[in-house]
Amino acid sequence: MTKTAWVFPGQGSQAVGMGVDLQNISPAQAKFQVAEKILGWSVLDICQGDESILARTLYTQPCLYVIESILVDLLAEKLTSPQLVAGHSLGEYVALYAAGVFDFESGLKLVNKRAKLMDSSAGGKMAALMKFDRSQLTTALNNTTDVVLANDNSAGQVVISGTPEAVEAILSQVKAKRAMMLNVSGAFHSPLMQEAADRFLTVLDSVRFSEANIPVISNVDPTPTIEGQELKRRLAQQMTSSVRWRETMLQFSQQAVTNVIEVGPGKVLSGLIKRTCSEINLEAIGTVEQLNAKEPALIF
Repeated sequence: MTKTAWVFPGQGSQAVGMGVDLQNISPAQAKFQVAEKILGWSVLDICQGDESILARTLYTQPCLYVIESILVDLLAEKLTSPQLVAGHSLGEYVALYAAGVFDFESGLKLVNKRAKLMDSSAGGKMAALMKFDRSQLTTALNNTTDVVLANDNSAGQVVISGTPEAVEAILSQVKAKRAMMLNVSGAFHSPLMQEAADRFLTVLDSVRFSEANIPVISNVDPTPTIEGQELKRRLAQQMTSSVRWRETMLQFSQQAVTNVIEVGPGKVLSGLIKRTCSEINLEAIGTVEQLNAKEPALIF
């Protein structure tokens, strides 16, 4: 029996030119216009502009949300609904939209507030480690204050987050094939984001979360649920908690998922899933060409 999950990438998957090929599709045009009214700037202009501006959190997150949400709508016209949805960090907002938990405008307002708060945060650092000793990392994190595991992406790839001093301390203790500082403004997905998270809750509390049409796997609790209030509770914790993507991928196997479609630019999540769950069939849908490869073809 075929069981499909749709997954949505987050910050780091953006690329100049993404979404530009959607601009002549009527439903996409309408969403781009709505987005410009909410944001006060054009997603298409940012996506066709300077790479350093697109990479700024303030712009990256709304752009990804808008483009991935448009792809969701277009893909939903061509395929039956998936049995599970999940998103990595920012991508969780698209997963909630895809599951019918909130409408496009409500999700974008949340993402816009989140992006502004995260963009204005300061004083923290994040670093990625590839092919490292996990037990050594766990011990070092347990013995070091002000630093946490922010993204548990796979068995061989994680991101740590905390104060600059604490992050440097971990890097000096843990052997890794590769370690690199990330170009971010703050210590995302760590307790150092608590003030921003508290300010975000004032906006989150105003948005109604409906029961999901499709079970959603959240970053902070990788067990599927359709309960609107539970999904809201989990999202409220996301900014200060670890992205448990490795466990999310393992959940796909436990839930007997046979196919995963990555909806959005690039193939970052597909690469992680391929190395973790080799039995799952993978597909990426991030362009009009890839959409048109699915039957029936889009009519312009």
